[in-house]
Amino acid sequence: MKWMGRYRGYNGSSFRKDLLSGLIVGIIAIPLGMAFAIASGVKPEYGLYTTVIAGILISLLGGSKFQIGGPTGAFIPILFAIVMQYGYENLLIAGIMAGFMLVLMGLFKLGALIKFIPRPVTIGFTAGIAVIIFSGQIANFLGLRGIEKHEDFWSNMKEIVMHISTVNIYSLLTAGSCLAVILLVPRFAPKVPASLVGLILSTVIAALFFEGQVTTIGSSFGAIPSSLPQFHVPEITWERIMNLLQPAFVIAMLGGIESLLSAVVADGMTGSRHNSNRELIGQGIANMVTPLFGGIPATGAIARTATNIKSGAVSPLSGVIHGVVVLLVIVLFAPYASHIPLASMAPVLMMVAWNMSERRSFMHVMKTKTSDSLVLLITFLLTVFTSLTTAVEVGLIMAVLLFVKRMSEMLKVAKVLPDPNHKHEKVMDYMVREGHDCPQINLYSIEGPLFFGAADRFEKSVMDSLHRRPGILLLRMGKVPFMDTTGESNLAHVVKHMERSRGTVLLSGIQAQPLEMLKKTGLIERINPDHMFEHTGEAINYALAHLDDQKCKGCKHFAFHECAALSSAGTDSERMSMLKSGKRVEANSSM
Repeated sequence: MKWMGRYRGYNGSSFRKDLLSGLIVGIIAIPLGMAFAIASGVKPEYGLYTTVIAGILISLLGGSKFQIGGPTGAFIPILFAIVMQYGYENLLIAGIMAGFMLVLMGLFKLGALIKFIPRPVTIGFTAGIAVIIFSGQIANFLGLRGIEKHEDFWSNMKEIVMHISTVNIYSLLTAGSCLAVILLVPRFAPKVPASLVGLILSTVIAALFFEGQVTTIGSSFGAIPSSLPQFHVPEITWERIMNLLQPAFVIAMLGGIESLLSAVVADGMTGSRHNSNRELIGQGIANMVTPLFGGIPATGAIARTATNIKSGAVSPLSGVIHGVVVLLVIVLFAPYASHIPLASMAPVLMMVAWNMSERRSFMHVMKTKTSDSLVLLITFLLTVFTSLTTAVEVGLIMAVLLFVKRMSEMLKVAKVLPDPNHKHEKVMDYMVREGHDCPQINLYSIEGPLFFGAADRFEKSVMDSLHRRPGILLLRMGKVPFMDTTGESNLAHVVKHMERSRGTVLLSGIQAQPLEMLKKTGLIERINPDHMFEHTGEAINYALAHLDDQKCKGCKHFAFHECAALSSAGTDSERMSMLKSGKRVEANSSM
């Protein structure tokens, strides 16, 4: 029923809109599919197979009405590294494993968790991938010969420098003409797929004027078949599975992140709402099936999804039509694609890299000069100079540690004396100082989350003043929104210390989550529910009723404002008299 709900109110007009948008996106996807496959180190037809099969399955089974799936630029450095290290056959197995992982993520409802990856991390690795894609096309743009492909950025740049003398002027002219068309067409005909037009025109120019002078898809990879490959299950062994666990996990994580980011973009453009867990399941099934037909890993394509929406798509049928369009092109026109120069593919990928570089967001975060700027920069540099896996791992760890540091700095523990002129939760705040304290009642104001990153500071601040053995420790916790088990453990340590010195711990204003934590751990029983108060004034009245009069008689600081801040009496002797008699001031009850 939910699936049918995506087509509620569907009619002939809706179909015509889906047909047009599917046709437009399908045409755009053809050069991109081949370019992404070539850049990933596999034959161009594998990118087309992925566009057809994964594109159709993601549209039918995913959680977004407008998602267009297929090979993407984000996968290029990962897939290229896997092909270089493990080979094409193992890439297919890694893709199947990644699909299985994505399905499990969706079934266990982990879709929402992926959204919590910090934005500086995603911007950092996306910008890093863009640099890798762009730099990886320099050799094809210039037509350099004798280039050996490497996994790392420095080695590839070194190859370019070493072979710069082999620049092919014909390749340069071919690439330049394609780039010029890609840049100019959007200005005069925004709805025309510029990359396809540039590819066709530059191919015609190369065929007419530079025949035999530039490297083509056919001369590098052979003719493109005019049909889908036969169903084939790669040989899967336990040894292969263990070796490919890490690459498969990286594919799954990046695929999940990219697809959900694309779905969020689609939601923002249409006002719709995607189902993140269903999207992961759809992506997973597509990635499990596509390798069985020779396809490479796929995910949601943000640019093609946006184009789909702008072209008037109404339902997932537009994504299905886009896959069918690519299939028809393979069947009808595949032999002609063999004549496309690699130099023509280079500007297409360079523009993809430029558009995905997140340059504006990158500069915006860097201008803040905060810890987010550091996380972004480190993630970016590690993506370019090491690997995406290392970059994301380090970026996430840094983001978490810096977040914990910021949160821990929010915790404030202050020893205070109450102000008799305020009521309830504003009962304080004469700060304790030399000669201005009470030896019997210690009152602390706690503000901020009491968790593992700050709990030690809380315990140290409180324990430092307990050497005087006060009879009562009052903790004002109205501004503690959260407590974890570490915070609870440190609070328990304070309670245990007070018990050893036969003191009493009182809590006031405790919020729902910390209270629930105390109930679950049983610490609430140890503290005694009767020692927990809604308002600080009530807790102070209880504390005053249980003061040790003998200690108060010898107290040089007098009652609780200089020792209790509660008496309205004008002189020290009057305060002492009140303590001796146990008399209470009415102002107390208003606190």
